[in-house]
Amino acid sequence: MVQLFLIGIGTGNPEHLTGEARRVMAEADLFLVPHKGAGKSDLADLRTQIIAEVRGDAPVALFDMPVRDESLPYIARVDAWHDEIARRWIDAIAQHPAARTVALLVWGDPSLYDSTLRIAARLDPQPRVRVVAGITSVQALTAAHAIPLNTLNAPVTLSTGRRLRDQGWPEGCETLVVMLDGDCTFRSLDGDAFDIWWGAYLGMPEQILDHGRLSEVADRIVQTRARARAAHGWIMDTYLLRRLPEN
Repeated sequence: MVQLFLIGIGTGNPEHLTGEARRVMAEADLFLVPHKGAGKSDLADLRTQIIAEVRGDAPVALFDMPVRDESLPYIARVDAWHDEIARRWIDAIAQHPAARTVALLVWGDPSLYDSTLRIAARLDPQPRVRVVAGITSVQALTAAHAIPLNTLNAPVTLSTGRRLRDQGWPEGCETLVVMLDGDCTFRSLDGDAFDIWWGAYLGMPEQILDHGRLSEVADRIVQTRARARAAHGWIMDTYLLRRLPEN
């Protein structure tokens, strides 16, 4: 039976790798590396650079990421996409029949707004799956801004841009961390009622940060984000919103 390691690698900085991650990578027989197209080739390059730093002799199996079928409803679209990714993992592993320990590097941590574990559950035959925890973008964001995630004795809500767009500000929420928001949905909020801490390419040399009263920095963040995405062909960003106390 194949052992599949899903290794959290943080946000692209090789120094985010834990000692456990480096040890597991040193033992792997094969690394799966997704390729997301020419415009995002440096995402695959980052993975291969991290692998090469730990294992210069590592065998790597590249596979092309499929494109989602935008004609399907959202849930059906994602399910079909996950099925196809699983098939491509199976094909890539089958091309290396001697590999018994396979590793896949996962941005951030496999447990947080990442589908890798759900895709792994679709594999047939089912491998033994082990997760190696990584630094999340949430941790990287708060560290970069040197702020606490929560206010004193208060809860935090983690959500997505889609849910913020469709359902609005969560009831009773003071601090909201938003991920997977390509539409800058924070623009739909009352800018005078929130502070925002935003970051892109967190922990990487290209890191960009901004923060302030939402009404004052929202347009600047949108423009900065657009320029960065055009320059790199991709962007990974997240932000924290804190509702201001009512007078």
